[in-house]
Amino acid sequence: MELVLDRWLHVLAGITWIGLLYYFNAVQVPGVAAAKADGTAAGITKHIAPRALLWFRWAAVVTWLSGAYYLEAAGIGIGNAFLLKGGAAPIGLGAWLGTIMLFNVWVLIWPNQKKVLGLVQADDAAKARAARVAFLASRTNTMLSLPMLFFMVAGPHGAHLF
Repeated sequence: MELVLDRWLHVLAGITWIGLLYYFNAVQVPGVAAAKADGTAAGITKHIAPRALLWFRWAAVVTWLSGAYYLEAAGIGIGNAFLLKGGAAPIGLGAWLGTIMLFNVWVLIWPNQKKVLGLVQADDAAKARAARVAFLASRTNTMLSLPMLFFMVAGPHGAHLF
C-alpha cells in the first residue's frame, strides 16, 4: 500500500512541477512581457510569480524524493537506475533527466528569479543576466520534460521492444 501511495505522490508532485514549468514558459513569460508593455506587470511579479515559484521548486523536490523512494521500495534500486543497469536503464535515464531538471530549478532558475523579482538586491545588468540564465534553464527543462516522461514510463510499457 505504501508503494501505491508513494507512486501517487510522485505522479501528483510531477504533474504540479511540470504543469508549472509549462505555465511559466507558455503563459507567464509572454504574459509578463505583454503586462510590462502596458504597465501592469507589477502585480504578476509581486504576487503570482513568487507563489508559483514556491510551488514549482518544492514540487520538484517532492517529485525527486518520492521517485528515489519508489526506485528503492520497488526493488529497482536507485544505484541500478543511475548506473543504467539492465532493466533499470530506461527509468534510470528518466531519473537522470529529472535530476538535471531539479538541479536547474534550485541552482539556476530560483537564485536568478530572486534577482529578477527583486527578492534579492541586484542592479539592472545583474537582473538582465539573471533573467537570461533563468529563461535558458527553464527552456532547457521544458525540452527535457518530454524525454524524461517517456523514459519514466518506458520500462514497464515496452521499452525493451526497442
